[in-house]
Amino acid sequence: MSESVQEEIKNIVDQNDVVLFMKGTKNQPQCGFSNAVVNTLSFMNIDYKDVDILESDELRQGIKDFTNWPTIPQLYVKGEFVGGCDIILDMHKSGELASVFDSKGISHD
Repeated sequence: MSESVQEEIKNIVDQNDVVLFMKGTKNQPQCGFSNAVVNTLSFMNIDYKDVDILESDELRQGIKDFTNWPTIPQLYVKGEFVGGCDIILDMHKSGELASVFDSKGISHD
């Protein structure tokens, strides 16, 4: 894995309060799991950066290596990896996701 891809990922995560690495874009998700997280973030009215991992095989593998997490999508809040689709949906249902956003000072509905 090239160091530049890891640096690029780190820069994206560091420079954006909320980042979703996903298949497709927030306007056009390319898989059901990414779509489910997009719908959750949209429902909560979260402002976030979307990164389409389908644009580059290096990026697709790089994000998995970055977190040591095997699946996409991956959500980061204030530089911290929160989880993938199942975790995000469970956290949303329990209210824990709202608590994460609150504790990090991210406004939401």
